[in-house]
Amino acid sequence: MGAEGGFDLDRPVLGLESSCDETAAAVLAPDGRILAEGVLSQEKEHAVFGGVVPEIAARAHLEALPGLAERVLRRAGLGFGDLGAVAATSGPGLIGGLIVGACFGKGVAIAHDLPFVAVNHLEAHALTARLPGLLPQGAPAFPYLLLLVSGGHCQCVAVEGLGRYRRLGSTLDDAVGEAFDKAAKLMGLPWPGGPHLERLAAGGDPQAVPLPRPLLGRPGCDFSFSGLKTAVARAVAQGGASHADIAAAFQASVAAVLADRARHALEMVPEATGIVVAGGVAANQAVRAALAGVAGMAGVPMLAPPLRYCTDNAVMVAWAGIERLRAGLTDRMDHSPRPRWPLAELTGV
Repeated sequence: MGAEGGFDLDRPVLGLESSCDETAAAVLAPDGRILAEGVLSQEKEHAVFGGVVPEIAARAHLEALPGLAERVLRRAGLGFGDLGAVAATSGPGLIGGLIVGACFGKGVAIAHDLPFVAVNHLEAHALTARLPGLLPQGAPAFPYLLLLVSGGHCQCVAVEGLGRYRRLGSTLDDAVGEAFDKAAKLMGLPWPGGPHLERLAAGGDPQAVPLPRPLLGRPGCDFSFSGLKTAVARAVAQGGASHADIAAAFQASVAAVLADRARHALEMVPEATGIVVAGGVAANQAVRAALAGVAGMAGVPMLAPPLRYCTDNAVMVAWAGIERLRAGLTDRMDHSPRPRWPLAELTGV
C-alpha cells in the first residue's frame, strides 16, 4: 500500500458504497462528524425478481452514483475540490457495482490529486461502532466482538485493532439474512423478506411449531441455516400451523442460535469489551433482545448502531477511510475491486 498524495487532516472525506443494491455517498469531517449523506435503494428494481440481479444493480449504480455524490457534497456546502480524500468500497460484493464505485472514486481522486482508500466492506461494518458520537455508550475499545448478520454475510469476528481481525466462525451454508428471505418466500411474503417475516411473527406463537436450532450448544462459533429453512418448508407444506406461528418459531430459532454463538465467542475472547452487531438482521428486535441478554449475562454492552448504519451505507465507508488515512494507509490507483476479500488479508497497524 502506498500514498498517492498526502491526506489533509483538516479536510473532509467522501465515502462511496455500491457493493450490492444500495447506492450511497457520504461526506465526513476528519473528526467523524457527518456533514451530509444519501442512500438510494434499488428495492423496486429487484423485488420483481425476488432478489438482487447483479447486472441491474451495476447499471443502477452507474446511473445514480455521480449525481448522488454531487448532491451530497452540495448539502454539505462543499465541492469536490474541498475534499481531503476519497474512500470507496472495493470488496467484497457484486463485482459490477464494486467496479462502478471504485472507478468513480478513483476518478475524483485523480482529478483533484487526492489520496484514495479502497475500503473493505466488512471492515467498514466492523469499525462503524467507533464513529464518534454514534453510540450513547461511546466507542468500544479494542478488542471487541463483531457479529455481522446480513443477507450476504454471517460471521463472528474478534476485532483486535485496525486491520487486525480474527474470524471465530461463519456460516456453513446460508447467510442468516438469506435464510430470512427464503423462509419468507416459502410463506408467500414479498422480498426482502426479513421485515415482513418479523411483522408476521409478532402475531404468532414461537412455541407452536417445533423447529430445529442448528449447531445450538456445539463448540465454536459456526452457523448453519439450511436445515432450518428445510424445516420451515416442511411445516408450510404440511399446513397444520398458521404462517404467523411458523414465522414466530423461525425467528425464535434464529435468535437462539445467534445468542448461543455469541455466548461461545465471549468464552473464546474473554477480554472482549462488548458485542457489536451489524448488518440488516441487526434490525430484528428478537435478535437484538437475545444478544443483549447474552451481553448482559457476560457483563459487557451489546452495541448496535442506529438501524440505518447497520445496513449498507457510505458513512461507514468514509469512517473506515478516515481510520486508515490516520494510520497512513492509502491505496494505489491500480488497486482492483475484489468480489471476495477476507478480513484476514487486510493490512493491520
